[in-house]
Amino acid sequence: MASHRIKAPALRAGDTVAVVAPAAALERSYLERGVNALNSMGFRVKVSERVLDRAGVLAGPDADRAAEVQAAFADDSVRAIFAARGGYGCGRILPLLDFAAIRRTPKPFVGFSDETFLLNALVEKAGIVAFHGPMVAMDFARGLSERSTDHMRGLLCGEISSFELEARETVRPGVAQGELIGGCLSVIVAMLATPYAPDFRGKVIFLEDTGERAYRIDRMLVQLRQSGALSAAAALVFGAIRPVDGSEAESRAIAEFISEQTADLRIPVMAGIEAGHGTENFTIPFGVRVRVDASARRMVFLEAPVS
Repeated sequence: MASHRIKAPALRAGDTVAVVAPAAALERSYLERGVNALNSMGFRVKVSERVLDRAGVLAGPDADRAAEVQAAFADDSVRAIFAARGGYGCGRILPLLDFAAIRRTPKPFVGFSDETFLLNALVEKAGIVAFHGPMVAMDFARGLSERSTDHMRGLLCGEISSFELEARETVRPGVAQGELIGGCLSVIVAMLATPYAPDFRGKVIFLEDTGERAYRIDRMLVQLRQSGALSAAAALVFGAIRPVDGSEAESRAIAEFISEQTADLRIPVMAGIEAGHGTENFTIPFGVRVRVDASARRMVFLEAPVS
């Protein structure tokens, strides 16, 4: 059974893609390097006029950042939209977006980290498939692996319909299917009790994060548990959760907390797929159905994310 989400048309070589900055302010040099990398993937790049604006830590005022996202979805010449970077700021613009209008002109939107706010709102409120993946003035600027680049291009261009990602460890065995949602753990927790919170029922929840102390990861998992999100889910899949300063002791503590907070869940749980901060950051579509076999440490994507 395929998901009921709207899938944007597949990209073709030479298509125009937009770069927007819905979150934190960015550096011109990183942006330029990232745009060059997008060009070399075979796309024409249309950079938002306000992408280098600044308002404190943000890439311009909330209304301007929201308008840029809205305009990119409305622009008939644009076939996909890439976020420049994360950091902070996407949550502030959610009330300013017209999700009904976005639904009428669906396009792949690619980003992660703070863009977790946008990805889940696009799936939930606009009903479209969104893409958790590399960002222009971050991953692209630093240099994506060839595997990650090819994987993203294949997904967006409709050349990859089904694929699987391998996890490093089984936390709790079992097999389940459901629609994939999630992203950055701290952002998912920040969305709880807002109108933009994902509906966790029957979903496969993907979670990753970076630079958080182990006790903070535990606190966020406790909050997700107590909200009912984890018990409502079909399965739980963790990407990398990078500790502060790469500390081994903190890494072990995080793994123990994940094990503790999921011990009594009657669902498959696995950890360590290559998506998110500090990994090859393979692009994964949200709003499509996946099958999780935690015993075999596999997440299989069951449908194409574009039409």
